Formats: sequence, C-alpha cells, structure tokens
Amino acid sequence: MDRSKRTAKTGAAAALGRVRQAVTDVAPLASSARATARRGVHRTRALTAPQLERGGEALEKIVAPKVSAMLSSAAQRLEPAKPRRPRWLKLAVISLLTAAASAVAAVVRNRAQPDRAAPAETDTQSGAPAASTAPATKVDGAKAATSADAHVDGQIRAS
Repeated sequence: MDRSKRTAKTGAAAALGRVRQAVTDVAPLASSARATARRGVHRTRALTAPQLERGGEALEKIVAPKVSAMLSSAAQRLEPAKPRRPRWLKLAVISLLTAAASAVAAVVRNRAQPDRAAPAETDTQSGAPAASTAPATKVDGAKAATSADAHVDGQIRAS
C-alpha cells in the first residue's frame, strides 16, 4: 500500500473515531436539549392558550359586532330600493272597502226598520199593498183622485 493511501485510511479512521466520540459526548446533551425543548413548548402552550382564549372572547364581544354592523350597513346600501306600489291600487282598495261598508250599513238599516205595510193590507196575489179605500183628497188644485186612479206605488195618475 502506498503511504498516502495508508495515511488517508488512518486519517479517516481517526476522524471516524473522533465523530463517534463526539456523538457519545453530544448524545446526553441532545437528549437534555430535547427534554428542555419539550418543557419549553409545553410551558409556552400553557401560557399562550389563556391569552388566545381572552383574545377570542375580545374578538367575539368587541370586534365581531362592529364587523357585523359594517356588513349589515354595506348590505343595506347595496340593496336596491323596493318598487313603490301604484297609487291607484290603494285608491281602488279604499273605494272597494267603502262601497262594501255602505252596502252592509244599508242592509243593517233596512233590517232594523219595521215593515211599513201590515200583512192584512197586502194583496195576496202580487204581494204589493192593496189600494186604499180611504176617500181621496184634492192635491194642489188637481182633481180628486179615487182609489182606481192610484197606482201600486202610491203615485196618482191624471186622467
């Protein structure tokens, strides 16, 4: 073997020995560093969790309502105006209700008044009031009307 090769081999073996020695020296330190890091992470998480919780509550109570209000106002500004109903429709509805109310009032008024003709005074065939047998009187200089001259509706015809 060549001297340079031997020197390289012995140098590599020596380097490998030193690396193994460093690994054995560093292994407990690495294990200790790993345990320290775990404790640090645990401690950091334990301290950070309540802070995050308070921050979340603050966002929920303070910021979220403000953001919600801003979004609502933006939505109201973006929403198009509702079309107005035509005025004639409102007038038509009011007219219809007024007509219905007056019809109901007329029916109630007619039912509340007693019948003007007694049952004995009606003609049995037509249901209309029979001609009166009372003597006729002169009306404004016209000739006296007889019962034959009187119509069913009470008007006097001139002969």
